Amino acid sequence: MKSKKSTRRVHRCTCPECQGHPSSETAKQHRAINRVVASLDEHNRRRLAGLLARQWGWGGIGRLHRITGLSRNTLLRGKREITQGLSDAAPRIRRPGGGRLPVEKNSPEW
Repeated sequence: MKSKKSTRRVHRCTCPECQGHPSSETAKQHRAINRVVASLDEHNRRRLAGLLARQWGWGGIGRLHRITGLSRNTLLRGKREITQGLSDAAPRIRRPGGGRLPVEKNSPEW
């Protein structure tokens, strides 16, 4: 039986520093950020990215977008969640009805 935990592919940073000098300290830090981001679920990935964007200040959203490949809307939402201190009340990752439909609902009757 397959486990429910999916593994996310580690994103390769597209910033000029990583492209030009892949063995630099900055490139190593970006790879480390991407390894951590790939191991988290949706909520924690968004919150970590929001925390980093907030710490980096002006330009943090665009910088993290290049580093992690996460959408700007996701980064803004994470930054807002960190700023407002939203609690993790729901035990679910997605809201009911979110995500893909089961195969039985997608395929026609045989």
